[in-house]
Amino acid sequence: MHKNRVRALLVDDDEDDYVVTRDLLSESNSSAVTLEWVATYSAALEAMASNEYDVCLVDYRLGEQTGIELLREAVARRYTAPVILLTGQGDHEVDVEAMEAGAADYLVKGQFGASLLERSIRYAIKDAHTLEALRASEERYALAARGANDGLWDWNLKTDEVYFSARWKSMLGYEGGEIGESADEWFNRVHPDDCERVKAEIAAHLAGVTPHFENEHRMRHQDGTYRWMLSRGLAVRNASEKAYRLAGSQTDLTDRKVAEERLRHAALHDVLTGLPNRASFMDRLKRSLGRAKQRDDYFFAVLFLDLDRFKVINDSLGHLVGDHLIVEIARRLEVCLRPSDMIARLGGDEFTILIDHLKDASDASHVANRIQKELARPFNLTGHELFTTASIGIALSSPAYVIPDHLLRDADIAMYRAKEQGKGRCEFFDTAMHDRAVSLLQLETDLRRAVEHQEFQVYYQPIVSLPTGRISGFEALVRWPHQQRGMVSPGEFISMAEETGLINLIGQQVLNQACRQMYSWQKQFPHLLPLTISVNLSGKQFSQHDLIKQIADILEETGLEASSLKLEITESAIMANTEAATAMLVELKALGIALSIDDFGTGYSSLSYLHRFPIDTLKIDHSFVSRMGIEDQNSEIVRTITTMAHNLGLDVVAEGVETAEQMAQLVTLKCEYGQGYFFSRPVDGRAAGALLTAEFALGGKPASAAI
Repeated sequence: MHKNRVRALLVDDDEDDYVVTRDLLSESNSSAVTLEWVATYSAALEAMASNEYDVCLVDYRLGEQTGIELLREAVARRYTAPVILLTGQGDHEVDVEAMEAGAADYLVKGQFGASLLERSIRYAIKDAHTLEALRASEERYALAARGANDGLWDWNLKTDEVYFSARWKSMLGYEGGEIGESADEWFNRVHPDDCERVKAEIAAHLAGVTPHFENEHRMRHQDGTYRWMLSRGLAVRNASEKAYRLAGSQTDLTDRKVAEERLRHAALHDVLTGLPNRASFMDRLKRSLGRAKQRDDYFFAVLFLDLDRFKVINDSLGHLVGDHLIVEIARRLEVCLRPSDMIARLGGDEFTILIDHLKDASDASHVANRIQKELARPFNLTGHELFTTASIGIALSSPAYVIPDHLLRDADIAMYRAKEQGKGRCEFFDTAMHDRAVSLLQLETDLRRAVEHQEFQVYYQPIVSLPTGRISGFEALVRWPHQQRGMVSPGEFISMAEETGLINLIGQQVLNQACRQMYSWQKQFPHLLPLTISVNLSGKQFSQHDLIKQIADILEETGLEASSLKLEITESAIMANTEAATAMLVELKALGIALSIDDFGTGYSSLSYLHRFPIDTLKIDHSFVSRMGIEDQNSEIVRTITTMAHNLGLDVVAEGVETAEQMAQLVTLKCEYGQGYFFSRPVDGRAAGALLTAEFALGGKPASAAI
């Protein structure tokens, strides 16, 4: 029996039968069985409803009703305890009826002893537990099948019949009766390119080669499209390890596959244009280099394309128009190429193109020319007619290239060369370009180091009063004493400084040195006052939002009066944004600083605005002054500028004075100041101080004439 006490319920309207049954259980070593007794049908239903009993012994005769009726009602009410029917006489029909009604056993009174009764109770309880466990398992399986997101399938390999769950069918757009139980219902819907692989992997698992079956493949939906499915399965084997059943699941992977494909596409393509991106282009370039190593007759080229003046379009019309233009350019570039070629967008307005299977360099040139012609046609975008050109650099494949980046780098270098040569053209890369690029890179590195260590020196060129010949001030000019290259002039590094943004820091250092030096000279030569220091401001410096504060701080730090500082600004810097320039000039003027337009005469567009600017001085560009005695036209230009300046109440400084004749003409034109080699070259602070010392010693006579 059971280790735990068994509670049994006897339903019998005869008390004598209860006593007999109790005594039999006592004789059968069933001390673990507790027997309780009820005599009526209704009492039995109430007792059984409590579900406190492990087994029920029910007499067939219960007054007007029978034990079978009680059994049927108990089953209908889902009572769980097993029922053993007891009857006073053996009757095969009653036996069958009892078993059909759900009885666990059937015993005839007077024909069973204690051991048979004990065994019947024990097996009834055991079978009930087994049936309950099976029922629970089946319910769990049914719930899992209904609730699972996966479709389930079960393949009987002996009969070749397959059970497909409702979910399996609905994944493919079918309802229950629309798919049969043949394996062909599965395989006939697998994509033709995937079917053999699916069958091969199933066969491998059934043969024991793989521990389980798992495969991703496409299956045809009822609407004719294909969806990605993941099928998993496990074989059930007999004692001989032969598979007789294969069961598993099917998961719809379509959404995941679509997402993965989008991610793969995004990783290798430009979002705006849909073109391949840098990563994709570099992979193709790497493969092309590998092919070139294997085949001597394989020849290709890389084109690096950059739009000219694209920033102007972006800044003036907005980024949406700029993006639209980029997309349209991408479409035009595509029509210029063959299917075997490749175009990619690196970002911004930069594109790269791989021209495959060239015969010679002229083929690459033809493609570049075709691109230039295609881009020369106007673009009509959101009501704007736009024109653009492109600078193109071309690098040809050669055995010297091993690293893809080097080929792209050289095409980029050639593109910059094309821009330098006037834009809207193409240039082939040569080694001289690379050497120059390396030199520029080294220059940038050295320049950054020089800024960090404040290596720049300020040289001073005298500005002379033409009527008196005396020094009225100096222009501060930056010089760079390079450890290897010697003294580097501004023409060699200023453009690099502006391109890298270092010009702002350099400008601050120059302004600080110049103001400090002028303050020192004013203290040393009080009788030569007023002395002024002129300092150039580049366009980038002029556009700094905190420029006023920078200058005010330097003046306070060095002790120089604002009236002793004159800032020189080029026409181009002012004309880049006249409203902002005017506001900045007004603020500078409010500090007490004198203002001068440098290189005047090279940007005639500023003439109409000149009266609006709070300017003190015009500096006539040296190109006009140096040819005054050679071409009458230049003399007239100088005369016109001087007259106009005087009418506006401005002083005039003539740059590039190199001869006594030029000086004499300028004096005749009533030009106030001159600057140039005729008076002095730019010199360091010590030599400039010596000029002031000599002039002071000569009692105010022009010491510059002695140099």
